[in-house]
Amino acid sequence: MAKHQKHSNLVRRQNDHFASNEISILGTNCGVISELVQKLSEHLSNYKLAYFDASHAQNVVKNKIATYTFHHGGNLQITTSGNVNKFEQRLQFAHYDFVFINGNHYQGAKQILILDEEKEASLLKRLDQLDRIEFVIKLKKESSFFSFLEEKYPHINTLKCYTIDEVAKIANHLDDLIQEKVPSVNGLVLIGGKSTRMGADKSTLDYHGVPQRKFVQEIIENHTIETYFSVQDFSENESEISDVFLNLGPFGGICSAFQKDPNAAWLAVAIDLPFINEEVIQLLLEKRNPSKVATAIKGKGNAFVEPLITIYEPKAYPILLQYLAQGYSCPRKMLINSDVEIVEIDASLILNVNTPEAFEAAKKEINSKHG
Repeated sequence: MAKHQKHSNLVRRQNDHFASNEISILGTNCGVISELVQKLSEHLSNYKLAYFDASHAQNVVKNKIATYTFHHGGNLQITTSGNVNKFEQRLQFAHYDFVFINGNHYQGAKQILILDEEKEASLLKRLDQLDRIEFVIKLKKESSFFSFLEEKYPHINTLKCYTIDEVAKIANHLDDLIQEKVPSVNGLVLIGGKSTRMGADKSTLDYHGVPQRKFVQEIIENHTIETYFSVQDFSENESEISDVFLNLGPFGGICSAFQKDPNAAWLAVAIDLPFINEEVIQLLLEKRNPSKVATAIKGKGNAFVEPLITIYEPKAYPILLQYLAQGYSCPRKMLINSDVEIVEIDASLILNVNTPEAFEAAKKEINSKHG
């Protein structure tokens, strides 16, 4: 008898304990850990970083109201009455590239071990937390491994070691850990529209000697990117992603792609942009900033970005769902109000074509250029 499955078999975001990429620091006092994190963050300022710590205040009264104190300079201080919950933390940390954790309070999936002779007894209590040590930091050059560490981890002497003052070298090591988790990019050709104004399926229109859906697929795949077609109706074709977020237009197609693979970035391109070419795709990929929610094209002189030629990072998925929960299904609205990398190009390259008259004019212009 087949095993009963209570829940849908969804692909899950690849997370550590509290975030998609985290490292805990333990082995010394909280002040040393906090100071090290601050110094490292200055070297890694091109990333979105977070620090997960516990309050060191004594006798804190449980809050009866959650308070949000926002400073105009950009600092937000949040005091809540909630408890630590890994699912809640993953949502809060979904926008961050890397999260530091004070290992004296919470366990991280990866660890930095600091050798502090004064904290030997404290470290012994947390020995089980050391299950994936990335590297070791010595407070003093002459610091040696405690016997219980060598006993439990016979190969610990082979780990990379730094001294606490080698901040730049430590930051470079962490930079490598962040880069290892930069998501790959999938292509998404958006062909799910009804083409009401055009009066014909826009994905089959021929501007370049092949159906437009094929043309867009090829200019993306020429960059060795696996590419799918976003379709409204159910399809068993492996190259097509059927809408599971129904009646939401391109917004639903993008969310459906993320449901299929929430760990990849999605380069979404509409089929009603006949003037885009391989150079535009190349530029977008070159300017991609995975630390942002998305990397989007904006026509010079245009007020807003073009949401349907955009690389959406995995961190965009929960934001899109939050907008949907508020009753919005406009990807441009999400992009306008999020931290987005903007790439400006000639506005004529992203001209939308939605009527038979515009199609004939666009085809004539393209043919004249190909001469």
